[in-house]
Parts: sequence; structure tokens; C-alpha cells
Amino acid sequence: MAQLAGKAVAEFVGTALLVSVVIGSGIMGANLSSDMGVVLIINALSTIFALALLIVVLGPISGAHFNPVVSLMQLFSRTQPLGESLTFIASQVAGAITGAIVANVMFDLPALQFSTHDRVSPGMLLGEVIATAGLIALIGVLLHRKQDAVVSISVAAWIGSAYFFTSSTSFANPAVTVGRLFTDTFAGIAPGSVLPYIGAQLVGAAIGVLIVSAIKRA
Repeated sequence: MAQLAGKAVAEFVGTALLVSVVIGSGIMGANLSSDMGVVLIINALSTIFALALLIVVLGPISGAHFNPVVSLMQLFSRTQPLGESLTFIASQVAGAITGAIVANVMFDLPALQFSTHDRVSPGMLLGEVIATAGLIALIGVLLHRKQDAVVSISVAAWIGSAYFFTSSTSFANPAVTVGRLFTDTFAGIAPGSVLPYIGAQLVGAAIGVLIVSAIKRA
């Protein structure tokens, strides 16, 4: 029980810090420039560096999922029990919401707010499917090949790249999606866009699992 609690704390803290970085760097970027390209670059670079570091630091404790679809992948691959997976997911969602509130307060904005940034379109939802499928396939293949040492840089590289080649800017994470609901800033997502995004992410995760399964059989 104590070991699970420690893992849950790591997932909570890691997801909170990740969301705080995503939202905080978006706010900082918007404060520094009115050029959305510059803002996106600041946002993406901050996320890449933070994500890689968080995986390196917290990976030995919990595996550094920070993402419900990663925890579900571990559950379906029978490398993580149901209770642990559910605990991880609850910790990730709670951490994401906390991270959003911290980012708001850090920039002297109202702690509790809801985004008005509507993101739903067929192209954006397709982007989420592709971003999430690629993420799950990447992690699954690296773990299958026992290349754990390169997971941190590989995941950060994929997410950073997908910031620019997907129209959705690569949320690829249901917990982060929920967290970003609670900030009416550059990185926010409107309430009406949350469930479609999560649905697209789950579809992408399923595709990613199928890709990993096919590669394992090859």
C-alpha cells in the first residue's frame, strides 16, 4: 500500500508539473509576443524539456505515465493491475487540475476559470487520433525492445514534433485535456471540446495498441 501511495504521488506531482508547464509557458509566450508562431514555439520547447526531465526523475518511481491512456495501455498489456491503473488515472486527473490552477495563480489570473477556446473540428480530432496513436505505439515498441533508457527523449521528441505537425497541437492525454479546461488562456480548451478530444485520444490509443501488437508479431 505504501509503495502504491508513493507511485500515486509521483503521478500526481508529475502530471501537475507537466500541466503547469504547458499552461504557464503558453501564458508567458502570449505575454512576450503577439505572434502565435512564437507563442507556440515557446510553449512547445518548454513542454519538451519539462516532459523529458519529469520522465527521467519520476520514471523510476511510477513509470512516469502522467497520462491515462498510457496507464490503460499497461493495464491491457497485463503489466499493471486494475487497482493500480485506476489509482494512477485518478492521480493524473487530480494533478492536471491542480497544475492548471497553479499556473493561473502564478500569473496573477483567477485560480478557477473555464476556457472559451473551442478546438473541435474534424481535422483537430484526427490530429488527436494520430498524436495519441503515435505516442502509444512509440512507448509500446520501445518497452518491447527493452529500450527504456531512450523513452524520455523519444516521448518528448514525439510530443514536441506533434505540436507542429498536428492541427490540435498534440494534447494526446485525457488528464492534460481535463486540466487545460480550467484555464482561459492560450493553452486552454473549452468544455464542449473536452469529450470529443478524449474520445479521439482513446481511439488513437486503441490504434497505437494494435500497431504495437502487429510489430510484436512481426
